[in-house]
Amino acid sequence: MLELNGVSHVYANGTRALDDVSLSIPRGMYGLLGPNGADKSTLMRIIATLQTPTKGSIRFGDIDVIAEPEKLRRTLGYLPQDFGVYPRVTAYDMLDHLAVLKGIASSADRKGTVETLLHQVNLWPVRKKALAGFSGGMRQRFGIAQALIGNPELIIVDEPTAGLDPEERNRFLNLLAEIGENVVVILSTHIVADVADLCPRMAVLAGGRIQLEGAPLELIQSTRGSIWMKAIERSELDNYKAGYQLISTRLFAGRTLVHVLSDTDPGNGFTAVEGDLEDVYFATLALSRRAA
Repeated sequence: MLELNGVSHVYANGTRALDDVSLSIPRGMYGLLGPNGADKSTLMRIIATLQTPTKGSIRFGDIDVIAEPEKLRRTLGYLPQDFGVYPRVTAYDMLDHLAVLKGIASSADRKGTVETLLHQVNLWPVRKKALAGFSGGMRQRFGIAQALIGNPELIIVDEPTAGLDPEERNRFLNLLAEIGENVVVILSTHIVADVADLCPRMAVLAGGRIQLEGAPLELIQSTRGSIWMKAIERSELDNYKAGYQLISTRLFAGRTLVHVLSDTDPGNGFTAVEGDLEDVYFATLALSRRAA
């Protein structure tokens, strides 16, 4: 179990990135949803011991993460949003080098580790290929392989599917699901479908605060009877923004579909729809912006 209590972070210029974040994250896949600029990456760097929060406490099992960062690093796997590699080095050689840095001194142990990981992430056929020639999805699977060196108990992946094509995204998410059966995996993303597909628990971070936390299915159930939809002309959109609690819009067949939040029938041609996790997410963001 990863426990965060009252974690806040204020940068030197006075910008408040995180404000009293408290979470209990159990074993398995845990989704952290938030828009770009919500400081999800700041929170991930703090958990990964790359930044120290202004205040608050973090514990992973019996490890005080802030006081004993080295202990956490021994059992941490981290795939940041952007990670650098030596482009002309092969996947095999790079993993072998990273295994040395992780403290696997025996060449026989490293050989076994590297070969197992390359098979696990389906990169064995391209093990001798330079990383510069990898596609985006292959590069992300390599990133997971390096994060798994040393059998970590806590794995953090930050925006891992951004920019991947649908096939690579599915392959990558299946890999994460397999990994997440036995360890704590935090999936930080702005892509709602990633969390809906994988995570039995999730939270929404916006404005530096946790706005919502729970099981996706229960959160979806809580919106039942309060999500309404209507197709309108695009020219009418401003009027609907002013008159209703609008949570999302999208174009469909030349018209604009609007979803609004209302505990009662708003009338005016709106029809009730079964909400999904995207509606939950957009409604949460809309409410947080109004409260700001």
